[in-house]
Amino acid sequence: MNTQQPRVIIVGAGFGGLFAARTLANKPVDVLLIDRNNFHTFTPLLYQVATCALDPSEIAYPVRTIFRKNKNVRALLGNVTDIDYTNKSLTVQVGEQTLQEPYDYLVLASGSIPTYFGQDVFKENALELRTLSDAVNLRNHILSLFEEATWVADEAVREAMTTIVVVGGGPTGLETAGAIYELYNHVLNREYLHRELQTRVILVEMQPYLLAPYPDKLRQAALEQLESLGVEVRLGSPVQEVAKDHITLADGTRIDTHTLVWAAGVKGSPLAEMLELPLQRGGRLPILPTTEVPGRAGVYAVGDMTYLEDASGQPYPMLIPVAQQQGELAAENILAEIGGGEKRPFRYHDRGSMATIGRRRAVAWIYNKIPMRGYFAWLAWLALHLVTLLGFRNRLNVFINWMWNYFTYDRSVRIILEQGTQKKELSASG
Repeated sequence: MNTQQPRVIIVGAGFGGLFAARTLANKPVDVLLIDRNNFHTFTPLLYQVATCALDPSEIAYPVRTIFRKNKNVRALLGNVTDIDYTNKSLTVQVGEQTLQEPYDYLVLASGSIPTYFGQDVFKENALELRTLSDAVNLRNHILSLFEEATWVADEAVREAMTTIVVVGGGPTGLETAGAIYELYNHVLNREYLHRELQTRVILVEMQPYLLAPYPDKLRQAALEQLESLGVEVRLGSPVQEVAKDHITLADGTRIDTHTLVWAAGVKGSPLAEMLELPLQRGGRLPILPTTEVPGRAGVYAVGDMTYLEDASGQPYPMLIPVAQQQGELAAENILAEIGGGEKRPFRYHDRGSMATIGRRRAVAWIYNKIPMRGYFAWLAWLALHLVTLLGFRNRLNVFINWMWNYFTYDRSVRIILEQGTQKKELSASG
């Protein structure tokens, strides 16, 4: 390694960190990419792992494999425990050892974590869907409950065990609710014939509508498609109480359930607090248009953990394309600073958004101008996610699985894999 080259440390191998590292690959800098996992996760398809449609390995890709041909990029599996921004050094816990890693430039891209909006007590009885381990946990939980419910004589208890509540009316909530319903009603009900099981999937959203960033017509289209699938939708009443065997809504409705999937929102990574700066709403770190962190020399930040307003005064959304584009810009501006060039401000190229609801059901807002719903929106969603997956083998496997699921209504990955330590795993992606 040429020690005279500027050293860039990137924290987080999610979309922001990955695109920053890719931009710096084979450039005159030494790059160290730090993450708590040794793989990059394609998070838009986590719900398909949770609902037995895909194997975990099909949406994850080893970091070292991604940068195998880039000699200036190294990977470190560890947990950042402190940032000394004055002396430009990170403290990293790597197994039993503690490392001090100096940097010339630092890119923070550690993403976001679920937020319970001041009701952290909910977390004890909630299942999340932010990491690969979360997805496997949810899959284990769903399949285990179904196995157990088959042998439960008490009808009320049995119904509670096969009632799934998903909290959150964003894309993750819709996609998860739809996929769980299809798993139960098109796959599992053909195999668990010992006792007739009645399944309910309920989506709860505190706002009076779904998909907040979408126009009204697409919000309504999403609602109609969810209900046509069989998902019950409760709007305008937030969750007030969460217990092991039931939840209560603000309007007093009690829903007996053993499964609450929390997809109601996220907040910035706690790593932002290490910079000792005032944070914006949602724990987001304010950055300059160049993605630099004001008052912290050589520090850049990108993605979900950051707060930057657009021309209308609204913060950029916590979306993957924002993280990708900010990651690339941070890397380009670091190279510009090293080479004496001019840094560019962030300009978001918004290509729109889309959400799938189930087989042949989806909504899309292409370039925020062209609305699509139903079958063609679903095909557009499939195509986009297939081409953006890392690795030809992953794309091929996912395509084969999707085709198999489509023509046979089957989900091949119905395996319960209990992992005693997986709940301790946290993600630094985003």
